[in-house]
Amino acid sequence: MMKSAGILMYRRDKGDTQVLLVHPGGPFWQRKDIGAWTIPKGLRASGESAEATARREFAEELGVTVDGPLRPLGSIRQRGGKEVEAFALEGDIDASRLRSNTFEIEWPPRSGERQTFPEIDRACWFTFAAARNKILSGQQPLLGRLAALLENEV
Repeated sequence: MMKSAGILMYRRDKGDTQVLLVHPGGPFWQRKDIGAWTIPKGLRASGESAEATARREFAEELGVTVDGPLRPLGSIRQRGGKEVEAFALEGDIDASRLRSNTFEIEWPPRSGERQTFPEIDRACWFTFAAARNKILSGQQPLLGRLAALLENEV
């Protein structure tokens, strides 16, 4: 089974909490919006801790390294079977300054031509209500877990 790890970053703005989601790059996701966004995440390398993976993937997908304590949100299983271990991290980055790594695929299919695309083409801050519409359905429980975690702090 494929295992990955990621960070659900959140910030508090005038009493409202917002979460950072990213939109996958490449031609398949280009016209998809509702239910297409995700937390920054990626596959765990052999012997790599989930925390190390989450920080590495955040840096690769957004171009920003993050410090601070990662708070466990547990694991979820996505529709394709991938297990994602997630962590919450309070922070505030400028989502418009995204610098994602890239990947290469044959595009258009069976054309023999290869094209390079950003792994992540957009990042955006969303309220919990908006994020529930935007995030992949399999990752929706992470929003509820973060809301519960923050609610218990008050």
